[in-house]
Amino acid sequence: MKESELQTKIKDRLTKHGWLVVKLISTSWNGIPDLLCMRKGVAMMLEVKTENGVVVPLQEHRIKTLNAIGIHSRVVRCLEDIDVYCYKAS
Repeated sequence: MKESELQTKIKDRLTKHGWLVVKLISTSWNGIPDLLCMRKGVAMMLEVKTENGVVVPLQEHRIKTLNAIGIHSRVVRCLEDIDVYCYKAS
């Protein structure tokens, strides 16, 4: 599966569970994760990679920086990686 296909599947699954998901295409901050996900005052950022996709050092740095300021950020490689976020929105 291509990364773009995985992004679409992740976006669809999160949206189904009440998340607003924005694909970040061009930002002024290189290395920012691909998806900004928001729900009920919570924001998280997801860097989507295929099983063999490589996370470059700048992306790793951005994820660490975001986590340090309280924005949950991580790399996801499959739909199962986001299942923890797919609970019923109350």
